[in-house]
Amino acid sequence: MGTAARINGALTPELYAVLRAAGPGRGSIAENAVDDTLTFVPFRELPLWLKWWKVVSNVLDKLEAWRLECACAVSDAWKALRGRHS
Repeated sequence: MGTAARINGALTPELYAVLRAAGPGRGSIAENAVDDTLTFVPFRELPLWLKWWKVVSNVLDKLEAWRLECACAVSDAWKALRGRHS
């Protein structure tokens, strides 16, 4: 499915039907195919539900990045404090 998106560079009716049936989601089997489609098909050619998923996916990715940055900063601060007291 992702290969079809790369080759065609457009959302064909067949690809649309398969994506719609699989549905987007982080636990979905079709996650890579949906991501490939979002990467290789121009945003303006996506159906509304897939445009919405692209926005949601980007927000979730950004939140995850912020969470990881905070966790690393806390971990580094903790290591620095423990290093001073040892």
